[in-house]
Amino acid sequence: MAPTVPLPALALVALVALVAPGLGVAPGCDRPAHLWCSSPEIAVACQVESRCPNLPRPAAAPVQLSLYYESLCPACREFLVLKLFPTWLLLPSEMLNITLVPYGNAQERNVSGKWDFQCQHGPEECLGNMIEACLMNEAKNFSTYFPIIFCLESGSSVTKNLEACLQIYAPELDRGRIAACVQGDTGMALMHQNAQLTEALDPPHQFVPWIVINGKHTDELQAQAEASLLGLVCRLYQGEKPDACGGSKAPKTSLGCRH
Repeated sequence: MAPTVPLPALALVALVALVAPGLGVAPGCDRPAHLWCSSPEIAVACQVESRCPNLPRPAAAPVQLSLYYESLCPACREFLVLKLFPTWLLLPSEMLNITLVPYGNAQERNVSGKWDFQCQHGPEECLGNMIEACLMNEAKNFSTYFPIIFCLESGSSVTKNLEACLQIYAPELDRGRIAACVQGDTGMALMHQNAQLTEALDPPHQFVPWIVINGKHTDELQAQAEASLLGLVCRLYQGEKPDACGGSKAPKTSLGCRH
């Protein structure tokens, strides 16, 4: 009677036969078969990725969203407060990467070697744009400054509530440094940078808020972002969907705190 082969050995032989017919081993694979699925690197070297269902998958790239806006534009404030901020709160940080560019329809000119700005909604809007640009420059971290900008844009005055919003969301930030930025050359340089970013848009912006998704602006993307930003981001994200996306399906209702 032929000797009995243990089941684990049979399973190992079956795996080898399945992934390497004729017992051939992929070039660069120097590990025994039972270790082929022990890491993504070994699985790649042994050409068995598709046979290793429990391997960790590479993280999907976040959806990139750039918002070009003005601090006192009513439509900009509505989008930022009712769509962008709630969506950011609901989604994991690795899923959505946001860039804020406060400038919009402003105009700049060089007067005796210094930048001068004229804004669509007057000098107060220029001040609001610069406050938010200086805040971003000082705070550095998006999760630190975005709640403050939300506080400013959702409040009664973008230009007068900085102290209160800082006290609520980031009391550790140096108010003096932000004020010095607003009143000095750094603020002017930041606004000039935002002017250049806005003027470099392709296609050129025609209105604000102007929304760029993954480096691209189209009428369709703009309309989808304004109608249901959460649904759009959930559809575009290639990784595993969080509960906020309704599993693998994007929500059909738009997100917003409307009366």
